[in-house]
Amino acid sequence: MAYLQLSNIEKYFGDHHAIKGIDLHIEKGEFIVFVGPSGCGKSTLLRLIAGLEAIDNGTLTLDGKDITQLPSAKRDLAMVFQSYALYPHMTVYENMSFALKLAKEDPAIIRQKVDKAATILDLTRYLDRKPGALSGGQRQRVAIGRSIVRAPKVFLFDEPLSNLDAALRVQTRIEIAKLHKELGATTIYVTHDQVEAMTLADRVVILRDGMVEQVGTPLELYDRPANRFVAQFIGTPSMNVVPAQGLPSLAAHTEYAIAPDGFIGIRPEYVQLDSPLAHSLPAKIDMVESLGSETLVYSRLENGLQIVSRGTDRVTLHAGDTTRIAFDENHLHHFDQAGKAYTVQKSPRN
Repeated sequence: MAYLQLSNIEKYFGDHHAIKGIDLHIEKGEFIVFVGPSGCGKSTLLRLIAGLEAIDNGTLTLDGKDITQLPSAKRDLAMVFQSYALYPHMTVYENMSFALKLAKEDPAIIRQKVDKAATILDLTRYLDRKPGALSGGQRQRVAIGRSIVRAPKVFLFDEPLSNLDAALRVQTRIEIAKLHKELGATTIYVTHDQVEAMTLADRVVILRDGMVEQVGTPLELYDRPANRFVAQFIGTPSMNVVPAQGLPSLAAHTEYAIAPDGFIGIRPEYVQLDSPLAHSLPAKIDMVESLGSETLVYSRLENGLQIVSRGTDRVTLHAGDTTRIAFDENHLHHFDQAGKAYTVQKSPRN
């Protein structure tokens, strides 16, 4: 049995079916990331696990114990919120030790646990300060430290980096990854940022409309998306997905039978510019983004379909120029009319 098991979890808000029968197993020590667009149910699902919302149907099991109906305080989970939720009149030490004091823990043990957490999070020199004297990143580390001292079975993070600027997000993300490696704690992390999901997770759970679209390692989702939604959600810039009927020359050239009413997908890094291949497609450049380490080129085929390419070489192309593009056929993705991925078969005509 999994360490944390979600079985047919459902949640209603009035007539709105927010979480639609989710099944998920999480192993001990895993770093799981819930990701998806706004309104997909990722934060709601986290709150159901935390006990901050009641589960309407299904069961939640932690380490072999049914905790579906247990109050939040008795679930042995610790949650880190987006808003930090620190007490402004308390010092860092007092904030981090508050839950332990309420539990009437021995003061010497409290000091030991807080000092250890402060060392891990590089907060030792700030223990006597109040939150108002700290940066946003430091405040978030205090909120994390408050969870660490409780030694919970599962850490829950609800978009903890959303209030930080770009540089602090990157730094704090690194610190969270190092913290997880050091503690080996089971962690569930909610974010809308797929870069955070790709860089932090052992496995990613992609949600849409209260349902799980796919679960897998970051590279599994990137390389083998189960459907068109996952394919275009994971990856920046997004996968090029175009109607198969919009690429008749590709369909005629390939030795595989492509469903004419489906879609063809290709990651931008597998789109070749200025291709000499006979089956390449004429295109006009809409925009070139020179980012230093990589270059993104947005081009438009004669039928109006836009294709994005990505490469590490710098190009001399400009908006308005013409080029010919080709797709690496070893990296094509195929989706049926409903958007489900399928494996193409050799064409019977060959």
